[in-house]
Amino acid sequence: MNFPYLVRFQPVLLSLFRFITGLLLFQYGIAKLFKFPVLPYFANIPPIIYAAGTIELVLGALLMIGLFTRLAAFILSGEMAFAYFMGHMLKGETPVFLPLLNGGTAAILFCFACLYLSAAGGGSVSADSAMGKE
Repeated sequence: MNFPYLVRFQPVLLSLFRFITGLLLFQYGIAKLFKFPVLPYFANIPPIIYAAGTIELVLGALLMIGLFTRLAAFILSGEMAFAYFMGHMLKGETPVFLPLLNGGTAAILFCFACLYLSAAGGGSVSADSAMGKE
């Protein structure tokens, strides 16, 4: 089924998708680095999670404003793939492959959302678009 009247909204919806993805990653960075909101699984985190939180905070903010969208999204996609394999799939003695069992559903979704954004760009409402980089 084809909905040609929706095509005109595609650039703005891409920008909205980019903003929401960046906002969600940004909130993970805030929670990891600044302990807000207080979450038990971010109470005593190792240094590698601080590094992940810094990446999510900075690059999530770049995604929200749409600055260097393709590069930021590509790096975040790699970070989320790393998070899935190292933090979810291999966190026990034996690998747990199913995301429903290992808690990695969000990491996979963020990985592919960011991979899409690295290919599609920031959309019409972005700093990249305003600077003429898109």
